[in-house]
Amino acid sequence: MVTIIDDILDMMDDMLDNASSVPFSVKKSIIDCDQMRDYINEIRLNLPQEIKQAKLIVRDRQSIISDANKEAESIVRRAEDRAKVIVSNDEITKAAKAKATEMINQAQAKSKEIKNAANKYIDDVLVQAEECLQANLTDIRKTRQAVKSIPTNGQIQKPNK
Repeated sequence: MVTIIDDILDMMDDMLDNASSVPFSVKKSIIDCDQMRDYINEIRLNLPQEIKQAKLIVRDRQSIISDANKEAESIVRRAEDRAKVIVSNDEITKAAKAKATEMINQAQAKSKEIKNAANKYIDDVLVQAEECLQANLTDIRKTRQAVKSIPTNGQIQKPNK
């Protein structure tokens, strides 16, 4: 993704470097506007991929948490149903209540573990997406600064990377 954007920015830079000067003007050059718009549109088409990926990750996170909650609820329901069936005997009832409590605690611990793992995974991916977007933004700022720093004497100077 970054390579595509870098290539497009390099093509834009080359276009500016090779642009003809407007007669009787030091600061102005002639460029192909349609080509420049095409380059800008290509950048726009390639930038949002990280954003789309982040949205999918958030949606996946919600699905994982929902599935974990459903599984925990199912385990709790099974434990409660099992406890009701065993109520006939005091000793069995005591054992069933202890087992049900243990199962509920295990289900809650597993649910919490799944939620924490999902949150960590999502955070890691979002950090990567943020770093990628930040790198793209830095490249764009450098290119803008290079365009702004073109000397007023009409000569084009390549920016330092």
